[in-house]
Amino acid sequence: MCCRDDGWFDAERLSLMTISSSLNAGVAGLAANASRLATISDNISNSSTYGYKRAVTDFQSMVIDGGRGTYSAGGVRTTTTRLVDERGALVSTNNSTDLAVRGRGMLPVTSATSVAIDNGDNPLLLTTTGSFRTDAQGYLTTPGGLVLLGVPAAPDGTIPNYSRDSVDGLVPVQINANQFVGEPTTRVDLAVNLPATSTRAGASGDTESLTVEYFDNLGASSNLIIVFTPTVPAGGASNEWTMSISDSETDIDADGVPDVVGEYRLTFDDTRGGGGTLADVEFADLGTPIGGPYDPATGTLTINVDGGPMEINIGELGSSVGLTQLSDAFAPVSISKNGTPVGSLTSVEVDQNGFVRASFDIGINRVLYQIPLVDVPNVNGLEALDQQSFRVTPDSGSFFLWDASDGPTGDIVGFALEESATDVAGELTELIQTQRAYSSNAKVIQTVDEMLQETTNIKR
Repeated sequence: MCCRDDGWFDAERLSLMTISSSLNAGVAGLAANASRLATISDNISNSSTYGYKRAVTDFQSMVIDGGRGTYSAGGVRTTTTRLVDERGALVSTNNSTDLAVRGRGMLPVTSATSVAIDNGDNPLLLTTTGSFRTDAQGYLTTPGGLVLLGVPAAPDGTIPNYSRDSVDGLVPVQINANQFVGEPTTRVDLAVNLPATSTRAGASGDTESLTVEYFDNLGASSNLIIVFTPTVPAGGASNEWTMSISDSETDIDADGVPDVVGEYRLTFDDTRGGGGTLADVEFADLGTPIGGPYDPATGTLTINVDGGPMEINIGELGSSVGLTQLSDAFAPVSISKNGTPVGSLTSVEVDQNGFVRASFDIGINRVLYQIPLVDVPNVNGLEALDQQSFRVTPDSGSFFLWDASDGPTGDIVGFALEESATDVAGELTELIQTQRAYSSNAKVIQTVDEMLQETTNIKR
C-alpha cells in the first residue's frame, strides 16, 4: 500500500483546524446570544419598574489570521452596557415627595442601613427618581431603602456654602411631622393720618393712640402702644406731634404703664403741593434720645423691643405714604408687619430648584434643605446597583454637585416619577432576532459535528 504524501496530511490537518474554529465560533455565538437574551429578559421584566435603565448586549467580532489561504473563525465577543443616559417618560403622582429629574443629573441618596448605623459615613448613591416618604424617624426614604440626601438650611432659610466635590455637606433629609415654627416680628409699616385740626390754636390737645400686635422670638403675641400727642400753639398752627412708642413686654412702671422704647417729634409740611407730608423727624428729647435715629432715605427708625431690634417704617420725608397730617380725622390707613405666631407643619414639597419647603398652617413656608443634582462625565460608566441606584466608578469620572437647573443639569419635578426606559415592542423584536440567531448557531454546531464525522470516516 502506498503511503500518502505529507501535503495530504497538511491539508487534512488544516481542514480539521478550520472546522474546529467553526465549532468554537458556533459555541461563542450561542453564549453571546444567551447573554443578549438575558438582557432582553431583564428589560422586559422591568418594563414597569420606575427609574429602570435599559441594558443592552453589543457584539464584537474576533478575527484570527489563519494563513496559507485558509480562514479560521474567531467567533464573537459580547459587552453588556447599562444605558443610564436614556430617560423614561415622567408620570404624575399624588405624593409631593415623589421626585424625578427632568434632564441631566441624578438625585443623591444613601442606604437606609448606613443611616440606621449612624456612624457618620453615608455612601453616596445616585438615582434619577424615587417615591420618597417619611419613615419612623422622619427620613425621606423609598420603599426599597434609599434615603434622600440634601444640604440643611440655616435657621433663616438660606443655604450655606458647601463642598461641591464631596459628600461632606450632605445629610439625610429628615422631616419632623410634629414640627412647630414661628417667626418674630422685625418690621412694622405704619400708614396713619393724623388730624391737622388738632395742632391749631384752641384745639383740645387730645392724644391719639394705636395698638399694634407683634410676635416675639417665641411666637407669643405682644403689643406696641403708639401714642400721638399734638403740640397746641397759642396762635396759628404748629403742625407738630410727639410720637411715643411703648412695648407691652418691657418692665411696667408703678402706674401700670410700660416703658417707652422710642419718642420722636414729628413736623408736617403745610406748604402748597406738599401739605400734610412729613417735613422733619427728630428725637423728642435731644438731650436724652429714646430709640434709634430716623433714616430719611428709607423712612425708617429702629427701636429695641424686649426680643431685640425692630424697624418701624413711618414713610420718607415728603412722601404721601406713611404718616400724614390731613383733614380732621385720625385714621390708621394701613398697618402691616412680618412675623407669625406658632404654627404646625401641614405639608412638604420640593421645588424645581431642589429646595425642600415646609408649609405651616399659619400660612408661611420655610426652606429646610436643598437637594443638589449630581453629575458625572460618563453616566454610562456608573455601576448599577439594586433599587435603580448607581455608584460612581473610575469609568464614570468624578462627580460634582450642581444646583438644580444650573450648569448642565436639569431640574427636579415633584409629584412625578420616571417610567422604565424599556420599549417592550422593541425588546420583543430583538427577542425574535436573538432566538433566530441562537437557532442558527446551534445549526452551525450540528453541521460541524456532521463534518467531523465525515472526516473520521475517511480512515475506513
